[in-house]
Amino acid sequence: MTRSTHSIANTAQRASLGTAKRIVIKLGTQVVVDAEGRPALSRLYGLMETVAALRRRGAQPVLVSSGAVGLGARQLGIRPEGLPQKQACAAAGQGQLMSIYQEGFARMGLCAAQVLLTEDDFADPLRHANLRRTLDTLLELGAIPVLNENDTVSTLELERPSPGRRPIFSDNDHLSALVATHLEADLLVLLSDVSALHTRNPGLHADAEPLAEVPFGADPQARLEGTSGRGRGGMVSKVEAARAAARAGVPVVLASGLAIGILDQILAGDPVGTLFLAAPRGARP
Repeated sequence: MTRSTHSIANTAQRASLGTAKRIVIKLGTQVVVDAEGRPALSRLYGLMETVAALRRRGAQPVLVSSGAVGLGARQLGIRPEGLPQKQACAAAGQGQLMSIYQEGFARMGLCAAQVLLTEDDFADPLRHANLRRTLDTLLELGAIPVLNENDTVSTLELERPSPGRRPIFSDNDHLSALVATHLEADLLVLLSDVSALHTRNPGLHADAEPLAEVPFGADPQARLEGTSGRGRGGMVSKVEAARAAARAGVPVVLASGLAIGILDQILAGDPVGTLFLAAPRGARP
């Protein structure tokens, strides 16, 4: 493929994102919570306006939202240390998190429906079937499902897995990829405080360049190791989740949720963030 043909193909791939109907949108902690640990209401309401517009035009958006632990930590006045404190923060913050979505979407004439998940919801066939039916029904009824791990009773996202044990999902990046795969979504959007996948860690290397896309089958070397101050995923987790969804045929856009109008830009086909191209139909598992 020549450079000009490749450029045309890229433009076509971007433009096709606007036709996505079932869209899973993951909001990272840094998007939900501001620098002081308070809910970033202006940013969240802007994102909810776009989600509501998607719903009104017939799309079926699904939110996977982090932020409960961060919001709970501020309410309880602690910096959580250890699993029990993190679970306590999750319990305190989850109600506030959902009230923001419920009140916000209600003002837009929509219903936000909370769905808290554990690994058993994916590992157990009966529970998985029930989950799929519930989500399908909520979408058919016009609701906006808002998903998160049930951190109060499930510890796998809050603690490091034991050596030799690979969890089904270890953070909301992987959870969103699972949800997108099992719902046969048309698009997964991962929004955090990172604008794109870069060739090197831009915080350490001035010559780091953003990658506009990652072809299917490529193995990008994500060098933004570690996690953010309040989030748990980190760039490595995001790339792993994106590649997992892409293998299942779901294109993924990794972009900054701090940018105004980011969802509108992605769905307009603008060259923002990094697009992980999905597996061709014959290459899907």
